[in-house]
Amino acid sequence: MTGSPHVVGDVMTRAVVAVGPDARLKDIVGLMDRWSVSALPVVEGGGRVVGVVSETDLLPKEEVRDGSPERYAEWRPSSGPAEAAAVTAGELMSSPAITVRAGSSLAQAARIMAQRGVKRLPVVDDEGMLEGVVSRADLLKVFLRPDNDIADEVRRDIVDILFPAPVEPIHVMVTEGVVTLTGKVRDTPLIPVALRLAHTVEGVVDVDCHLSGTERE
Repeated sequence: MTGSPHVVGDVMTRAVVAVGPDARLKDIVGLMDRWSVSALPVVEGGGRVVGVVSETDLLPKEEVRDGSPERYAEWRPSSGPAEAAAVTAGELMSSPAITVRAGSSLAQAARIMAQRGVKRLPVVDDEGMLEGVVSRADLLKVFLRPDNDIADEVRRDIVDILFPAPVEPIHVMVTEGVVTLTGKVRDTPLIPVALRLAHTVEGVVDVDCHLSGTERE
């Protein structure tokens, strides 16, 4: 199935705003506001990702500035005066960074985000060098695929392979991401396989299967 954006590299943002470990707090906040992002990769050595500084990392600064040490403790129970006094990306960042590879599946990236409670992941190569950033919004882009693209993939990579000689033509219709399969086939045991595979196509919201037929003689 080569038509779908199955991997992170297909949907990630390649033009990435990053900072060095010496970037100052004010500059970090300014970049987040200017680029409307909630986190920035921290890189050194020509682009190697060493951490990520996020809004969550900056919240303790605001809590202490506001004079509410109890609320500060709620955000970072293990933090102390040193973190409250941190003023550079290297001091504020979460390290090691939670990253993902460009070749990772979208499902793997989504699982990492859910398990680690993050909204964005730096995408790195085998040496840990920054290649891009993938966000939750990027992962949802697959649901914007045109219906005809989805139908072409289902027909080409599933229907034509599983049912090369149907009893009657198999029709594939996609409406707002919902795939409808109709027709008669000889290999009825393969119908559940077609249903499962159709669900895996990127951008598919649901599958309505009306395939039927007789067993192969």
